[in-house]
Amino acid sequence: MNSQIRYSSFPRTKPSPSFVKSVVDVFKANEAAISTIQLKKGLESNQVLSVLSNGLAEIGFAVETGKTADKKLHRPVLYGENNEPTLRYEIDAFHPDWQRGLEVEAGRAILGNALFRDLFQAMVMVDVNHLCLAVSNVYKYKSGGKDMSSKDYEKAISIADALLGHSRAQIPYGLTVIGY
Repeated sequence: MNSQIRYSSFPRTKPSPSFVKSVVDVFKANEAAISTIQLKKGLESNQVLSVLSNGLAEIGFAVETGKTADKKLHRPVLYGENNEPTLRYEIDAFHPDWQRGLEVEAGRAILGNALFRDLFQAMVMVDVNHLCLAVSNVYKYKSGGKDMSSKDYEKAISIADALLGHSRAQIPYGLTVIGY
């Protein structure tokens, strides 16, 4: 079977950075467990991150290991006295050598506007020079008892095209959107 994991990198005027293949390969290696196309109902984002965590760690990412404060991963935004971070944002995974962040979203990506939060927070996190943003290829849900779906990957690409392709916006990092 051909993989249904897909990705697009921005700006579109350059090829994807070389590290992107390694990140996408982790998604492909775990596709059977996380595919939003093949599974009847997709996993929650923390479940997807848990499935990917060993593969991401193998390529050098520090990965959030849970939702309690001691297991969350933070990136500084602002520093204060004695070089102590005064503001930090959570991130799902971070590669210190590559200065790459990774956010994994599920149902909240489009319908809950998590994509916009992730794009904004990456703009101000220290040493995040490229963000990989993973979203469902298809988010499946029920509304009023009816089966519904949202093409989150396609919507995320449309938003990234508008934001990163517009002359009025200056985004200080590269972006790769991964559909799983």
